[in-house]
Amino acid sequence: MTDFQIETDQQFIEAFLHQLKKDEQFSSWELFKMAYEAEASTIIPDFDGLRALEYLPHMSFLPHQIDTAKTAIEEMNGRAILADEVGLGKTIEAGLIMKELMVRGLVHKALILVPASLVSQWAQELQEKFYIRAIPYRKNMAWDQSSIIISSIDTAKRDAHREIIQDIDYDLLLIDEAHKLKNHQTKNYDFVKQIRKKYCLMLTATPIQNKLMELFNLVSILKPGHLGSYDMFLKRYGNHRHAIQENEYLRKLIQKVMIRNTRESTQLQESKRNIETVWVDFSPLEMELYRELEQVTESFSPFSKITLLREYCSSKEACMLSLQKVAQTENAVGQLEPLIEKFSKLPHHAKSQKVLDIIQKAPNEKIIIFTEYRASQLYLQWFLQQHDIRSVPFRGGFKRGKKDWMKQLFENHAQVLIATEAGGEGINLQFCKNLINYDLPWNPMRLEQRIGRIHRYGQKSDVHIYNLSIRDTFEEQIIKVLYEKIKLFERVIGELDDILSALDIPDIEQEIQTIFTQSTSPGEAKIKLENLSSVIERHTNASKEDEAN
Repeated sequence: MTDFQIETDQQFIEAFLHQLKKDEQFSSWELFKMAYEAEASTIIPDFDGLRALEYLPHMSFLPHQIDTAKTAIEEMNGRAILADEVGLGKTIEAGLIMKELMVRGLVHKALILVPASLVSQWAQELQEKFYIRAIPYRKNMAWDQSSIIISSIDTAKRDAHREIIQDIDYDLLLIDEAHKLKNHQTKNYDFVKQIRKKYCLMLTATPIQNKLMELFNLVSILKPGHLGSYDMFLKRYGNHRHAIQENEYLRKLIQKVMIRNTRESTQLQESKRNIETVWVDFSPLEMELYRELEQVTESFSPFSKITLLREYCSSKEACMLSLQKVAQTENAVGQLEPLIEKFSKLPHHAKSQKVLDIIQKAPNEKIIIFTEYRASQLYLQWFLQQHDIRSVPFRGGFKRGKKDWMKQLFENHAQVLIATEAGGEGINLQFCKNLINYDLPWNPMRLEQRIGRIHRYGQKSDVHIYNLSIRDTFEEQIIKVLYEKIKLFERVIGELDDILSALDIPDIEQEIQTIFTQSTSPGEAKIKLENLSSVIERHTNASKEDEAN
């Protein structure tokens, strides 16, 4: 048995015995009473309930947000994946949990990792809603000197910062858009997993996008070992996302670390979505060139052909840029030059005129336009300027400060914000209630994320969504055969995910792209799209019948 050395503080003992012999009070009664009362005021009688609510009287939390915070703290010990559907207030839930842990004296030092475009927004919301002073990281800032720092993962993982951060013992690590860490072989994943933390919150609307192991990887950051080892988990449950529904034990394990609220399960009295398909007719000349583009690209790879057609349905500028690149790389200048010349002489695009009509019918209202292509974004901004309509661009390439500036310009000065897909990630624009899908994405989750910019927690007005589609092009096939037939616009995304999972379709966008690239004619592509939508429709109806029985 190991011997223990016991050292005594002889000086303290002698002073203590001396004080006893004097038979006097040890210290001032008033000082003792004040110290006692101060300590008593900080004592929390039990660990149930949320004390933070007393400090946030200006906030009106929804029942599911309060329940989520209580569950994360009382049952999950401050380590949880918050996986609510888009627009239900995951940021609010995370802020409430963080405030509660701070009120209890459990969190003093925290690191918040979010997409670069959301750093300022997180700082603002934590300050305004929860009175939490979180500082966005700035150049040359000392990571170990500030209590709460907000940063992007890309900034935090740099060589100059990585080791410093990983040497700090954080009380709380909060990660927004956590699904971007789904791949355990990336540097981002390795960096985040090695951060030392007592509590951890991970926010994502899509904890599983394609494979079950994506969720395993997130849980391994949150609570290492909770789901066992990588090899054991893969061997026992496989990699199919549907395993959670099929295996009750696995489902219970996941429920111990993940909370997911859906619109259907909450009491959210949200504003309505008014969704309208706006049909656009090409001019005779535009349609003639569309057919010519189909013929000229007949010898191209299916992917190149469908990309060029999609770009032409967006703007001649987007298509011309790609045609010029193809002409140079494929030595096809002679073949494509006449077509490029015809494109350059086209007047305004039919879609842009339809956008103008929508805007002019709502002269005093804010409107967001989403496009797939930067060239279309620049064209639309120029086109609207010709009609005295002020607009601002918003895209992924902008630095954080410029994004904040564009958002402020849109809110206070410009009527229109024109965003690309990357630029629209995570921004909250509840002051706007109109959205135009200038180019329609093939992935319904991307569509939901777009709409989630305005139709989210805090929106008090009904929102209007306009989906533009050009007749007699592949866009019409997508709208009629897929979106309208299986009601993608109205369907809850989580429900669609379950259906696609059951049909073993990991990515509907990839599925549609494969249909177009492997079809030898537009007619064949249409038939395949109809088959896909019919399969989804039949499965939906069968599921409803099973529930009824």
